[in-house]
Amino acid sequence: MRIALYPGSFDPITYGHLDVLRRARRLFDELIVAVVENPRKTSLFSAEERKKLVQAALREEGIRDVRVVTYAGLLVDCAKELGAVAVVRGLRATSDFDYEFQFALTNRDLDSDIESVFLMTAGQYSFLSSSLVKEIARYGGDVGKFVPACVAKALAAKFKRPKKEAR
Repeated sequence: MRIALYPGSFDPITYGHLDVLRRARRLFDELIVAVVENPRKTSLFSAEERKKLVQAALREEGIRDVRVVTYAGLLVDCAKELGAVAVVRGLRATSDFDYEFQFALTNRDLDSDIESVFLMTAGQYSFLSSSLVKEIARYGGDVGKFVPACVAKALAAKFKRPKKEAR
């Protein structure tokens, strides 16, 4: 059985992530989404909230048979613990490649049994990032075309502003 791990912060999950996830799911017998707990990064949503949002987005989008976990520590340790033979990473633009290439080579040095698999996101999502989505939501913009409804709702709740009194 070929198991792949799709790691990321998913803060929050976007349609770009879901595009990569759908295609990765077709390539492997099992796909596990690993929500990263990175103490060096400040996330809008806690790891548990992000895990629940990923699960809700999967349900909303009708994507089945994908397990979601959280992890902290070395990615290769998580992959080994879960029996994964590959790590799936999405690429949006050439700027992603430089970082991901370094990451993949380091992971290979740490554990040569775990392969890195890169999938290009669909062109329509090549500009999309969680940071951009959060910025739009922070200022009250409509993120509905970038994220599932459950994520848009969670973002709206996070950025809810008190109503101003009428003058």
